[in-house]
Amino acid sequence: MAVAIIGTLVALLLPAVQAAREAARRLQCANHLKQIGLAVHGYHGATGNFPPGNVLTKAGYCPGVGGEVELDSGANWLLAILPYLEQNTLAAGYDYDAYNEGEVNRWARETFVPVYSCPADLEPDTPAVPATGPASAGLLNLPYMPGSYRAVSGRSEGWRFLDSANLTSYPTPWRGAIHAVGVYGFTVEQMRDVRDGLSQTLLAGESTTRTSPEWRTFWAYSHAHYSLSAVTPQSRVLLGDFDRCKALDGTGRDEPCRRGWGGNHPDGLNFVCCDGAVHFVGAGVDMELLARLATIDGEETVQTPW
Repeated sequence: MAVAIIGTLVALLLPAVQAAREAARRLQCANHLKQIGLAVHGYHGATGNFPPGNVLTKAGYCPGVGGEVELDSGANWLLAILPYLEQNTLAAGYDYDAYNEGEVNRWARETFVPVYSCPADLEPDTPAVPATGPASAGLLNLPYMPGSYRAVSGRSEGWRFLDSANLTSYPTPWRGAIHAVGVYGFTVEQMRDVRDGLSQTLLAGESTTRTSPEWRTFWAYSHAHYSLSAVTPQSRVLLGDFDRCKALDGTGRDEPCRRGWGGNHPDGLNFVCCDGAVHFVGAGVDMELLARLATIDGEETVQTPW
């Protein structure tokens, strides 16, 4: 009888315990985004502009497997704000004059930064080799430490993204506060450029995948979309699951999935806006609305989902 009573009590209490743990993880995850938002504001206060999403430098080369590997990556926004997150030692150890994939920057690439990781994520401190770019398998085969948060680089229709070499055809009204800069003509933004309103413009959010870890966020990897993503108005990009996203129909094949959003929370994910406020966005959010919130100068009329 006693065993049966204990079993019943455990069955009754377990959901409450699990819910409490998830609430704690969600709160800590939101707090990390709050700190990141404050760090971006600190960077802006010191420099007069938002940090660059990633820096596309003039192309260089280094020895690779079976030939030469083109390098085009400098630093990125998560590297730039390290001093404003009390990560001065890590920031000082990164060589901003070297390519991101250079051996001199190995220490930074493989360092776990707690504030860049949501406690709900799977294997948050396990390095992996990114799927594409100079660091990928078959080329330099460099492991990077994962992260949980990407900057919102703007909106997309599924083909054009402000984080890669296709920048020349990207509509400028679609751009976000933090995006790629460098040899393609795009420059860093300032607070005054956020004409849609700081409280109605997304700055950064959760981005992870429960499958294909080579496609997850890598905080120190400056190539393409691994530290920043556009918002494509397709519901599949909020799954937090690269394989499921790729299997579903949508324009752009798997390109929007590479730039997917999502967390390991049961019903949504966290975003921080340009004013520093953090909001939880439900998994069933109107994706066109979310895409409008991704632009700094789209002149859209929006009703925020929080």
